[in-house]
Amino acid sequence: MATKTQTESMRVRAKLSHPVIDCDGHIIEITPVLVDFIRQVGGAKMAEAYMKQPAIGGFYHQQDVEKSPAQHKESWLPMGHWWGQPTDTRDRATLGLPNLLAQRLDDFGIDFCILYPSEGLFAASPLDPDVRRASVRGYNTYAAEMYNQHRDRMTPVAVIPMHTPEEAVEELEYAVNKLGLRAAVFSMSVRRPIPASPSAGRMELFGVDSDFNYDKVWAKAAELKIAVTFHGGIGGMGTSSISNYAYNHVGLLAQSHQRLAKALLVGGVYKRFPGLRFAYLEAGAAWAIQCYADLIGHWEKRNGKAIKGLNPDLIDRDQFMRLVAEHGDARIKGLSKDIRAFVDRKLPHPEQLDDFAAAGIKTAKDIHDQFVPNSFFGCEADDPINALAFNTKVNPFGATMQIIYGTDIGHWDVPVMSDVLHEAWELVERDAINLDQFKQFVFTNGVSLHCGSNPGFFKGTRVEAEAGKLLRKR
Repeated sequence: MATKTQTESMRVRAKLSHPVIDCDGHIIEITPVLVDFIRQVGGAKMAEAYMKQPAIGGFYHQQDVEKSPAQHKESWLPMGHWWGQPTDTRDRATLGLPNLLAQRLDDFGIDFCILYPSEGLFAASPLDPDVRRASVRGYNTYAAEMYNQHRDRMTPVAVIPMHTPEEAVEELEYAVNKLGLRAAVFSMSVRRPIPASPSAGRMELFGVDSDFNYDKVWAKAAELKIAVTFHGGIGGMGTSSISNYAYNHVGLLAQSHQRLAKALLVGGVYKRFPGLRFAYLEAGAAWAIQCYADLIGHWEKRNGKAIKGLNPDLIDRDQFMRLVAEHGDARIKGLSKDIRAFVDRKLPHPEQLDDFAAAGIKTAKDIHDQFVPNSFFGCEADDPINALAFNTKVNPFGATMQIIYGTDIGHWDVPVMSDVLHEAWELVERDAINLDQFKQFVFTNGVSLHCGSNPGFFKGTRVEAEAGKLLRKR
């Protein structure tokens, strides 16, 4: 009998005394099968409407790529990628065939995998609510029925639309209570019209300036023991390139997650739901560190007390004019009456001067205490910046950011799926992180994210014993 060839990732896994949890693998949907599920839950008309959406086929943006340069310029349509899936035939099939994935997880050095959609990430995109809801329900049914047969090694996430709180709550309840799904990915934005300029649009970020109160969504997630995870990108609102995909993609996820995370923090969502876990996937650690540090820097200068030092009424107008008379040249002195009128004008004050009031931030440490323990950041295996998460000498209050291992297997940026764990291990080989930090990255933080919401998340899985031991130790 032939001996199975060991991959580099298998060799890394053999060195470890703990399991490896992939917190962001990807399903590659077999579109005809997915459409059959949409037909099952929504009927033939909804299945036909789904197939007309621009995010179908390979797995998204194909219709964008097919448009001519003139068509892109006419509507300023951002350029998508040419192809989003691996071109190795076995790898491409693996994420669409659950039985094959279950066979190959050991090759990847992965003990348990949490699977996110590919095409299904866009199931919540259609503006027509009937098409959207049929697409989402069809995807969630597809994911549950296709992948739950291997619950010991993997779990798919439910797609949760966020167009209204009611829609989100309804799908959450169905996904958890009817389909038995244990994890969920929430739409990270919804495009809203601007009343004065409907064609321009804005992005709804659920924490500040929202059309709705999304607290019922966060409350339902807490009730159902679901961690709130986000995956995707918010477009550049007119700043995207119509010809260059790399330009559009670099930094897109980081910028999108930063917008959302700071909205949830300053909007008080973290404060009102202190036990809820939030995860921002596939964007790495650097944006999170910068966002965290910037929030502290802004609080130090714009908190309820410090902001009073920026009151323009503190300017002594008479002294200002004396300095103009003493130091101004002939041109400036000739306009002294206009300058006097300008500096004497009354400036309005915003109703709320403290930008951190909704979050109840009273000290800079409050930002740490709300944001750091309850936030998790998806980091791909080959990202060298992952090491910054552990730089306690630089991160304010000596924080360690909770990074979670996300392989992104199934997408174009993982050309060889069996290399992923070995790529993550290179940080240990370069002494950029130590063994304990590597354990936090590929195991401990994944347990904290999902078991922080649901202590029984890994029950019945290959990692149940080790996860339980970790939880008891804590």
